[in-house]
Amino acid sequence: MKKVLVLYYSQSGQLKRVMDRLTEPISQCDSVEITYCKIQLEQEFDFPWDKETFFNVFPESFKQIPQSVSPPCTEVLNTKYDLIVLGYQVWYLSPSIPINSFLKSSYAKTLFKDTPVVTVSGSRNMWVMAQQKIKILLNDLDSTLVGNIALVDRSINLVSVITIVDWMFSGKQRKVWGFLPKPGISDQEINSSNRFGTVISEYLLKDNYQGMQDVLVGLGAVEVRHFLVSMDRKANKMFKIWSSLIYKSKKRKTLLKIFNYYLFIAIWLISPIVHIIHLILYPINYGKIKKDERYFKGID
Repeated sequence: MKKVLVLYYSQSGQLKRVMDRLTEPISQCDSVEITYCKIQLEQEFDFPWDKETFFNVFPESFKQIPQSVSPPCTEVLNTKYDLIVLGYQVWYLSPSIPINSFLKSSYAKTLFKDTPVVTVSGSRNMWVMAQQKIKILLNDLDSTLVGNIALVDRSINLVSVITIVDWMFSGKQRKVWGFLPKPGISDQEINSSNRFGTVISEYLLKDNYQGMQDVLVGLGAVEVRHFLVSMDRKANKMFKIWSSLIYKSKKRKTLLKIFNYYLFIAIWLISPIVHIIHLILYPINYGKIKKDERYFKGID
């Protein structure tokens, strides 16, 4: 009997829907025993967010400062799993505080050691650098990344900024102004994510994951938009500076307000300019772009 742990953190409930649908084919296998476990902090974050709290978590999110996590149930801690399916959100271009905190806890050292892992992320659109950070955390736990699925909001970048922000602060997944698309991963994409679970279950039963990521990518598990990769890299450099300035500063509230204005300018003024430059330079950088796409679609 194969044992699978579905470990996740979902704030709005969307990622939980993804994990449930994606793992349906695995749970239906007679020779697989599947366990679901939600990661919880000792002090949870409320949803919807209020604006002050949302910006206040920025330094700790980006710098991956762990908080105290609640222990999983005894049964989970005492079981050796054949596969862990890890579902995570991206906060400020890093794994969310609950996910980061758990992966840096003593519980994770027990669960993840020498265990294959499939990562499943749900984000607005920039997930690439967060996944690189997840790879480092998994490597520190002596686990092996065997697959990655990255589901995103497929709306135009600036449109998704408006709709996601509305969702975060209102708690309502609605059409802003009555005509913009609903924020988040589409219902159609969530419903069809079981195709990934079918592939994972096949490789799980074979106990050999070689080549699985190529099959998942062929089914649309990962889409790499290079402009967003470029933005992700640039934003990480700037966030590193901002988070260091704000973290433990006596002027934290003031600096967070300035950071808020910086984000507005970066998103609405700087990113369109960067996008135009990216398009102009695309022919020159074509070789590097394709190399990056191959790398980020993989699991190395």
